[in-house]
Amino acid sequence: MVNNDLKIFEELESSVRSYVRSFPTVFKKAKGYKMWDINGKEYIDFFAGAGALNYGHNDEKMKKKLLEYIAQDGIVHSLDMATEAKANFLEKFNEVILKPRNMNYKVMFPGPTGTNTVESALKLARKVTGRTNVISFTNGFHGMTIGSLSVTGNSAKRQGAGIPLQHVVTMPYDNFVSNNLDTVEYLERFLEDNGSGVDIPAAMILETVQGEGGINAAKFEWLKRIEEVCKRWGILLIIDDVQAGVGRTGTFFSFEKAGINPDIVCLSKSIGGNGLPLALTLIKPELDIWNPGEHNGTFRGNNFAFITATESLTYWETDEFEKSIEEKSVKITEFLNNIVEKYPELNGKVKGRGLMQGISTPIEGLASEIAAKAFENGLIMETAGPEDEVFKLFPPLTIDNEGLEKGFKIIEESVRSLVASKQLVGQ
Repeated sequence: MVNNDLKIFEELESSVRSYVRSFPTVFKKAKGYKMWDINGKEYIDFFAGAGALNYGHNDEKMKKKLLEYIAQDGIVHSLDMATEAKANFLEKFNEVILKPRNMNYKVMFPGPTGTNTVESALKLARKVTGRTNVISFTNGFHGMTIGSLSVTGNSAKRQGAGIPLQHVVTMPYDNFVSNNLDTVEYLERFLEDNGSGVDIPAAMILETVQGEGGINAAKFEWLKRIEEVCKRWGILLIIDDVQAGVGRTGTFFSFEKAGINPDIVCLSKSIGGNGLPLALTLIKPELDIWNPGEHNGTFRGNNFAFITATESLTYWETDEFEKSIEEKSVKITEFLNNIVEKYPELNGKVKGRGLMQGISTPIEGLASEIAAKAFENGLIMETAGPEDEVFKLFPPLTIDNEGLEKGFKIIEESVRSLVASKQLVGQ
């Protein structure tokens, strides 16, 4: 293949493909915050594998460790047998992440993807409590397999199930209706009233910042009150940190600043370090009542990912990395606020937290057009929200200031050109 001909994908790949439609080129190489297509065109990556590449593409230290492991005929596949690579990861994760945060969790390897960890969390919550129902929240996204899809809010994705999605009650997320509705009080009223039709659930599952749902960030106070409701009613609290975790919102776990202590935590995406598939389900020890093999899978655990994941945790051995994320977060917030102020035609609103921010616009199709124009101009960025009304900035956490500024310039030029061409009127 010597050009960017997408014909082979159109002819042979299923119509279910999606990102190739948003980014219609054939990619060949990637490094840090940059990608190149087969014709040598350079792109700045403000997508980061939908949050699976928080440390960027082909991190040198991770790559070196992985190549050494392969060269030494290290174990590739082992189901959940004990391997040196797994032992090293567990020890490092405990020493660098859990202990300094006074967290006590058993680590489960449920399978290599985000939906695997969510499925295991839901199954365990039902097993522990003996209850069936789960409370999820509006605009939540938790995966595409049937259990995970049942707690996902997006109607288009839910319709793909082909069967009724049951045993879930959806409650309003923070500020879903308006600033005037106390959604925690609303939720608890359903639990209190025997006439509400809502049974006490096995668990509540939520994202502290909803990624696919529109970069909706819950207030820390709201999260704390949700935890209090769960404790009051004996409900397990599951935090889905698949996308918002591993530093994406500023701290390793997205819920740290809220001061909550979830019963179960779901991790995937960037926990593998270098884009390799890996997922963890963190379980409070007293809840770890699995029978051996009761939740399993051929690819639970991934030795290649253990190697890169272990190396990735060196970023967290001091507070320097976390401070750098905070500094970049401030730059992104300032840039987005400036765009909203400078281009009132967007009727934009800045959303999100950390390096997980974006601008929502009520103008139909505009966010998607801005993302498409940015791609033409050399930047990869996707949209979020039930109507794709948010264009979101998801750069690698390791991006430097030069990379941020280049990306900002492309985004602003894309916004400016579309606002001018559409002759939009501020609303």
